[in-house]
Amino acid sequence: MYVRRLELVNFRSYERVEVDFEPGGSVLVGANGVGKTNLVEALGYVATLGSHRVATDAPLVRAGADSAVIRCAIVHDGRELLVELEIVPGRANRARIGRSPARRARDVLGALRLVLFAPEDLELVRGDPSERRKYLDDLLVARLPRYAGVRADYERVVKQRNALLRTAYLARKTGGTRGGDLSTLDVWDTHLAKHGAELLAGRLELVAALAPHVTKAYDAVAAGKGAAAMTYKASVPVETPDRTAIEAALATALAEARSSEVERGVTLVGPHRDDVKLMLGELPAKGYASHGECWSYALALRLAAYDLLRADGIEPVLVLDDVFAELDAGRRARLADLVGQASQLLVTCAVAEDVPEALRGNRYAVSEGGVLRVQ
Repeated sequence: MYVRRLELVNFRSYERVEVDFEPGGSVLVGANGVGKTNLVEALGYVATLGSHRVATDAPLVRAGADSAVIRCAIVHDGRELLVELEIVPGRANRARIGRSPARRARDVLGALRLVLFAPEDLELVRGDPSERRKYLDDLLVARLPRYAGVRADYERVVKQRNALLRTAYLARKTGGTRGGDLSTLDVWDTHLAKHGAELLAGRLELVAALAPHVTKAYDAVAAGKGAAAMTYKASVPVETPDRTAIEAALATALAEARSSEVERGVTLVGPHRDDVKLMLGELPAKGYASHGECWSYALALRLAAYDLLRADGIEPVLVLDDVFAELDAGRRARLADLVGQASQLLVTCAVAEDVPEALRGNRYAVSEGGVLRVQ
């Protein structure tokens, strides 16, 4: 799989830009702030319907414009597919697949398999559990696009349930005698247990498949200095991805937490409260790993995702966004060895010499005026 062409209209800093790519390595070179990351961010959006830099769509639309458009031509097994997304802040995005309108924007998921590593990925190791949950869920959807619906259904249930609990909490705080109407909470409990069990089971299966790749990738990036391991930490006691058992465990936990949830006005049980434990030797990476070890771990997480997707039979596009400037010479060389055979590798950098020579391939000069292929 590779991206043959990317076209942006009113996306970030670009009024309009068109870039043709080829299989193999490509390096986008330009000063900081000229729009290199905007290009790969757009590709990431096609793959995940989200940005690795911001939580909402509004910043993706060029100042003064009402909407942005991403068009991406993807080649797989000799066949080309055109995917188009129109981003309209505050409204549902519109999508076209092969020039035909899609019923939902999420129908494009799976068209482009892409793994993107960026400096923001340090938060996978250092940041809040939400960063690690998003990493898992994005990868889960990349492998099995049907989980986009599971994820959306679960998030909708949590939102509705939280709104109900919050209304009851505020009613009680303002002197309501009954503390708000909670008559429908049992119904939402049932929905949460059902959708939560499907999402949690998917995550458990994913971590089981992913963990060996993380250990292997960290060993390769860090040259054997420390053993990395990952495990899933659920908010309910589960040992296997048995959906029936997980649904029962969630239902029991919700019943036990009911009084606390009513008191606090928020849902305290479910996959949205889970975490992924990242260990380095005997200690958790968060709080104990050095800066270099955190970089190696974050790289290992993305390389593990790449290896897992490739093992599924479709090699994804690999993107390294402004990575090499942050790595020492040893890590640069080891990373180059690991990714040099990717079917398509896109690298962004401010200084071309930061990228190992073996990865330089096609070169593009990025400036505020656009993108020009120079080699």
